[in-house]
Amino acid sequence: MIVITGASAGLGRAIAQAFARSEGARIGLIARGKDGLEGAKGDVEKLGGQGLMVPADVADADAVEAAAERVESEMGPIDVWVNDAMTSVFSPVKEMTAAEFKRVTEVTYLGFVNGTLAALKRMLPRDDGCIIQVGSALAYRGIPLQAAYCASKHAIQGFMDSLRCELIHDKSRVRVTMVQMPAMNTPQFDWVKSRLLKKAQPVPPIFQPEVAAEAVVYASRHARREIYVGMPSVKAIIANKLFPGLLDHYLARTGYQGQQTDQPEDPQRPDNLYEPVAGDHGAHGRFDDRSRTSSPQLWTDLHRDGLAALALAGAVALAIAAFANKKTTDQSRRATQKRLIRE
Repeated sequence: MIVITGASAGLGRAIAQAFARSEGARIGLIARGKDGLEGAKGDVEKLGGQGLMVPADVADADAVEAAAERVESEMGPIDVWVNDAMTSVFSPVKEMTAAEFKRVTEVTYLGFVNGTLAALKRMLPRDDGCIIQVGSALAYRGIPLQAAYCASKHAIQGFMDSLRCELIHDKSRVRVTMVQMPAMNTPQFDWVKSRLLKKAQPVPPIFQPEVAAEAVVYASRHARREIYVGMPSVKAIIANKLFPGLLDHYLARTGYQGQQTDQPEDPQRPDNLYEPVAGDHGAHGRFDDRSRTSSPQLWTDLHRDGLAALALAGAVALAIAAFANKKTTDQSRRATQKRLIRE
């Protein structure tokens, strides 16, 4: 039994589709927007799964607890809980309000805490289960114009470190994993609040949400501390560890233009900061023609055990071949020496 928050659109929607497609799973779908939840439920059932719509705002801890209770009463014990719900504001810090920072934090950070607490309440007594946090390369590297979102992802990273240590201390079999995402083609860029003059965009290169959804499904089945999705995520995280100051200056030069298209933004358009935007927005945004459908880096990472076994087998084969060649060479040399002695 799977629970996904933020399941109505974007990556959450793609994750629901992936679980339904690969496992025919029973899925509790949590989000605010009814239209999107109905669409997600339809997707899940078309792909062979079973979906339960549970409208809730993850910023409300009581609502999340009630959603978890309903899911278990109607669909059975929760095996996997995926925290994905988010909101953001595209804006310079100096133009943000305290209320906006509070709201983004309540959804994008505390929403994950609320979901985790609801999952732990049920998983710890059974000593079984998996909690997956949908993270971002921005959990390690903040960028301009997304301070509230970056801060929330940083907070999730610290929260996870603490929780993981406690579970190890308690010798719990409940697993926790964080999947760090790259820029993705989701509808969020048309519904999050924005003060930008141009329409927002993910910083290229852009990946389709199905690429990231594959990593989440994998994380539900394998004990991995973290998974990085896409080479851009790997580069950003490693570069920030090695050269944070250089990245500060690089992003100061490129981070504004890189997050905007050349199309003007409509300052009057609706946003989802406090209320969901009406309609079923699906999993994809408006960047299909620019988005990658695969990641060689992720494929290598998810298959690293098999690749390591192949590498080991290859090394053994080479060693055997080298030994056999040496043995043949030594035999030939001895035979030559004997012939010379007889002569």
